Amino acid sequence: MATTAKRKPETKKKVLEEPTLEIEKKRQAPGKKDLSKSYNAFKQYGGKQYTGMAIGRSHHWEYDQGDWKETKITPDLWEIFYAVTKRRKGHAPKGSGVPVGTEYHWYILAHQNVKKLNANDYSTEMSGLKFKLAHKRADSDKWSTKAPTQRKHLVKFLKEIIAQLESDPIPLTFDYEGVHYEGEGIPITETCHEGVCYELSITLNDKNLGIIRCAKSGWKMDGVEKGLVKAIGNQIFLYFE
Repeated sequence: MATTAKRKPETKKKVLEEPTLEIEKKRQAPGKKDLSKSYNAFKQYGGKQYTGMAIGRSHHWEYDQGDWKETKITPDLWEIFYAVTKRRKGHAPKGSGVPVGTEYHWYILAHQNVKKLNANDYSTEMSGLKFKLAHKRADSDKWSTKAPTQRKHLVKFLKEIIAQLESDPIPLTFDYEGVHYEGEGIPITETCHEGVCYELSITLNDKNLGIIRCAKSGWKMDGVEKGLVKAIGNQIFLYFE
């Protein structure tokens, strides 16, 4: 008499949408990973090749006591100058990064929130974007792009920011810890993919709070209480759902 093999009961495979750090560590080959190779390896973004820190990673710096000077030009416009040494919180992987003497030219577009504490002291917070216009290698006396080209790149960047500001923002209305909040989230265009945006500039009750970003572990925002960040993130999630 013919016999049939018993079938093993089907088991559901556990699907992880976002691999945890521990799982990622287990996937790595034995031995210490050479982080400098990862940093210096060629990467792709938007159809273009680049090296250095991967998209989505972060730096954390600590600034020495700096020198900030400002001169009033109009009732609302000031000229500013700032000079300081910034120091990495932690240490760069050995062999990674550019050679000592490399220079960069950034354009910074930021909100500065200031609060007077007493006659001579103010608390200061800044949040925004910085855009690279050019760099100069340590072994060269020439910048990567000439001044007219830098200006064209800056004009293009500012036009994109203007279009971003003129587009319809995401409305935010919710209650948190007994406080009613109304405001808006302005999507950072470069972080939008297939109709979903992963970073937004947030304003609540007429105060700019900075930029919220969607990370693997949830919504993140510097300088804002975690509970409030989660509440803002939930509103954004419902909008894109």
